[in-house]
Amino acid sequence: MKNKILALIPARGGSKGLPRKNIKPLLGKPLIAWTIEQAKNSKYVDKVVVSTDDEEIAEISRKYGAEVPFLRPKELARDDSPTIDTIMHATNWFEERGEIFDIIVLLQPTSPLKTTEDIDNAIELFLNNKNALSLVSVKENEHPPFWSFKIENDYIKPLFGNEYINKRRQELPKCHIPNGAIFISYIKVLKEYRTFYTPKTISYIMPPERSVDIDNEFDFLLAEFILKK
Repeated sequence: MKNKILALIPARGGSKGLPRKNIKPLLGKPLIAWTIEQAKNSKYVDKVVVSTDDEEIAEISRKYGAEVPFLRPKELARDDSPTIDTIMHATNWFEERGEIFDIIVLLQPTSPLKTTEDIDNAIELFLNNKNALSLVSVKENEHPPFWSFKIENDYIKPLFGNEYINKRRQELPKCHIPNGAIFISYIKVLKEYRTFYTPKTISYIMPPERSVDIDNEFDFLLAEFILKK
């Protein structure tokens, strides 16, 4: 039986790093519209929903084809509100109305450089791995964490010990970090673990040029530059 897939795009009205960033025009189109269109073009996604507390974001999201069947409660739209609570609020809303989804694909509007192909490839990778409980999109860490320092009493101290500091990048293990673009899981798994990071989370690796996560004006200009190119 086919899994029913919900694409959920979380978009708060408040943003300290870059005010109103979710609807800030990126090459003439609101930032959130990029993700809505990517999700709507997916061959696997059954419904594209934006969860927001903001009427203007809701109106723009509907204009670009997303459903906004509810406004997110203010207590779930604070700076410190956990994303999992937003997900549970949305899935519970549908379940209470008799609409049951099996899988959720969480798509951050602040990652506009992902593509529909990325979304579909990630879903395929997840569905084809029968043991996977969840999937997180990642990029290779351009700065090996093994070169990291902490500062104690004005002196730098290697975070992972001296044996790594003088090694060349090629001699160090490859490391990846989440790029914030795509998160996938079974809804029943999220209810149990309340996180996408489970004992059986697989990765979907994306290149740096599609991994820009917009948090401030510099990130926005970088995304604009890449899209123009």
